[in-house]
Order: sequence, then C-alpha cells, then structure tokens
Amino acid sequence: MQEEVEQKTIALAISTSKMTGRVLAKAISMYLQHQKVKNPKMYHGKQTIRKLMKQNAALSNIEITDKNIRSFESVAKKYNIDYALKKDTSEQPPRYLVFFKGRDVDVINMAFKEFTQKQLKQRDKPSLRKLLAKLKEQSKNQNRNREKVKEKDRGVEL
Repeated sequence: MQEEVEQKTIALAISTSKMTGRVLAKAISMYLQHQKVKNPKMYHGKQTIRKLMKQNAALSNIEITDKNIRSFESVAKKYNIDYALKKDTSEQPPRYLVFFKGRDVDVINMAFKEFTQKQLKQRDKPSLRKLLAKLKEQSKNQNRNREKVKEKDRGVEL
C-alpha cells in the first residue's frame, strides 16, 4: 500500500510570497490543464475512425451485415473493444465495415465466436409470436367446436 502511495505522488514547485488556498488551487488547476494537454483523452467502445487512428495503432477491418450491427455492439461492449463502424454505400445493399485495433485481433476473434453462437441460437429458437398466433388459432377452433348448452334453472327443486 505504501508503494502505491509513493508512486502516485507528484512534485509541484510554486514560487510565491504568501501561500494561500487560492494560490494552491490555481497551481493545481494549472497542473491538471497541463496533464490534459499532455495526455489526450482515450476513447473506448464505439467511436469514429479518426479517433481510432489517433490512438496510434494499426487498424484492421471485417465486414458485417446490416441486421447484425446492434447485436455486435452488445458483444463488443462486453469485451471492451474499441471499434468504428463505416457504411460502404458503393454497393447495393450497402455493407458495413468494422474497424478495430490490430492488437485486439484475439479479442475480436473471441467476440465474434460468441456473436456467431448467439446468432445460431436465435435461429434455432422458434418465434414466440408465431407460436402465440398458432395457439390463438387452436383456442378459437376449440371454442367453435364446443357445444352450446343453454339451461334456465332457477335453483328451486322440489
């Protein structure tokens, strides 16, 4: 624990005639501004291609279809993948390219394995709406075939 505290300490030199809280706050804010300029913000998850290229990593890409974009985004979020989507409209229907960092290739492969397994599971499952419509039809047919019996009974017996 002590080593962690030692590693996170900083040296801040201020020359002032009188040390007040305002002077210290101003010095710390100037230091934080300098750190922002020195280390630009790193974006994670879905981002533009320009932001992805600013991270100084080689880019790779793969192609996915329009229907699979949303489900891919959830898997990419789970694996904490930095990626950018680009729509290529030169072809009909348009295709989508997913750009990602070259060093994330292994993570992308794992994510796509899970993604494809998820897609195959969804195809194998029967549609709930179709099943519900089928059951509604069956219940209507049962009601049509039922005999209607009308009896008037006042509940008085001798």
